[in-house]
Amino acid sequence: MNQTVASSPGLTAVVAGATGLVGQELVQLLLEDPAYSRVIALVRRELGLTHPKLDERKISFDRLGEEIDGAWLRDADVYCTLGTTIKKAGSQEVFRRVDYTYPVELGHIAKRSGAARYLIVTAMGANARSKVFYSRVKGEVERDLTALALPRLVILRPSLLLGERGERRPAERLASVLARPLGALMVGPLAKYKAIEGRDVARAMIAAARKDGPSLEVLESDGIARLAASAQ
Repeated sequence: MNQTVASSPGLTAVVAGATGLVGQELVQLLLEDPAYSRVIALVRRELGLTHPKLDERKISFDRLGEEIDGAWLRDADVYCTLGTTIKKAGSQEVFRRVDYTYPVELGHIAKRSGAARYLIVTAMGANARSKVFYSRVKGEVERDLTALALPRLVILRPSLLLGERGERRPAERLASVLARPLGALMVGPLAKYKAIEGRDVARAMIAAARKDGPSLEVLESDGIARLAASAQ
């Protein structure tokens, strides 16, 4: 486990969900970003990375309140890319724990620890009143994080994510193959439905953290793509 931390002054990023599609890209970009001198990755399994700025903390997300030192989050940018699928989770209960309970609890810890910003990836169509379980859970996490009145909360709602995952998702892989050629046809009002690269979501998260903005900012998928493009 790598816990060697750079001594030079700079920003601290805390990443929850560092082993997922967006999370892996996010960690790499943060390590390359000179604005950050410390990147704390909260993980259940080791990333297999070595970098002087990387501080890898292996924790149990079921005991976040006990295992996270509030000092890690003080004045930090907290990035949450936690998420699973109902198939992988095995039940709606487990899915809800990963996609709702962990992010909201992390939000509470960020609030009381004095974090500067909290940025989270949810999903297009998130709505706490939705009849679709997936969309409803995503909407509920948005609602309850918003209620915390964090200093700055950025919610990113990407469409279908493109990129290489560490797990097999045949349905998503097929959708990705179809989405790439169709993307060119999605313009105007359809732009927000266009599939987006996981790396672009990660790039937009960092760009959103680094710019001035309101206490609550919600970025739909087309807005994510524009912000990522402007940050390159």
